[in-house]
Amino acid sequence: MPNPKTPPITPFSIELEAWLKSDKPKTLHGLDEVFAEKSFAVLFLILLAIPALPVPTGGLTHIFEIIAMLLALEVIVGREGLWLPKRWKNLPLGSVMEKRVLPTLIKYIKKLERFSRPRLNSFLHNKLSFGLFGVSVLIFSLAAFLAPPFSGLDTLPALAVVMLSLGVILEDVVLTFIGIVLGAIGIALIISLGEIVLKLIGG
Repeated sequence: MPNPKTPPITPFSIELEAWLKSDKPKTLHGLDEVFAEKSFAVLFLILLAIPALPVPTGGLTHIFEIIAMLLALEVIVGREGLWLPKRWKNLPLGSVMEKRVLPTLIKYIKKLERFSRPRLNSFLHNKLSFGLFGVSVLIFSLAAFLAPPFSGLDTLPALAVVMLSLGVILEDVVLTFIGIVLGAIGIALIISLGEIVLKLIGG
């Protein structure tokens, strides 16, 4: 029988929603303080949510993608604590993120949590797999950054990072696999479009 004294696990969507409604500073450092254990994955999720969701970006897309790439390098080298320049660490998420992006993201996460469950979570917690997680985030963030402006092709690589991050946060390896597939398709589309553009220019 389950231990009656063991408190139920709070769904991640509820934790994120509570932080959003709280008086705590809505900065990258604020996220790190609240979600310390999984702060890297949560930050990747938030940073790449802007290009992944069909909402106005307010011109922050490339800034957040660059920050995500820097954090991915920290994951790859095995850094346990988050490091960012003070200016970036205290960067406000902004009204677009707080009022549009995060509420929309929370809505989708709640739907996903109905079907997701811990699967092969031990695989997601060793150093090698977490390093590969960092490599994947770096590659897909770079792809989103390099996608032609206003083409919408940054959506799939960014969504791949969101799914990968949710896989780590929810401890569901199936979500990480879906993220890798989405990222591979996104990169293939970016390369294909690039070849078409080069042929048109050459022609």
